[in-house]
Amino acid sequence: MSLINKEVEEFSVTAFHDEDFINVTKEDLKGKWSVFFFYPADFTFVCPTELEDLQNNYEKFKEIGCEIYSVSTDTHFVHKAWHDHSEKIKKITYPMIADPTHALSKDFEVLIESDGIAERGTFIVNPECKIVAYEVNAGNVGRNADELLRKLQACQFVSEHGNEVCPAKWEPGAETLKPGVDLVGAL
Repeated sequence: MSLINKEVEEFSVTAFHDEDFINVTKEDLKGKWSVFFFYPADFTFVCPTELEDLQNNYEKFKEIGCEIYSVSTDTHFVHKAWHDHSEKIKKITYPMIADPTHALSKDFEVLIESDGIAERGTFIVNPECKIVAYEVNAGNVGRNADELLRKLQACQFVSEHGNEVCPAKWEPGAETLKPGVDLVGAL
């Protein structure tokens, strides 16, 4: 079953952010774009490379009105310990959500129940708190923040221009397609 247009359920979780523990709720998502970036666990191998890549692009996400939330089933205390221990994770300035009860991992359908960890799932959530794009990767395949940013920009574009769609490899400023106009004779 597809998660496209599924509304994120109510939640209240603790996150490590700016050297502090904060509360994050569904209310924080309303009216802005969000990315939920699930990863298996702190103190692992692929995860820090992905989280650092996101941090290197974080300003670009913020410039277009999007907050990033990394999420694992570790506690907020483990996030802080990883932050204090790892040079790559020490750079992170976006909220690192703790999901030890698995509430978010279950809602986004990425929980590996037998292991108690999440798959590598990336979700773009619109200002109405609905999932508009997502991708789930095997645990041994890292993701690319540049491609995620491009997908977010495409989601924002089609949200604002409902009568246009973005073709493959679309970048901001590139031509779009107009269904019914551009498809005439394509069959």
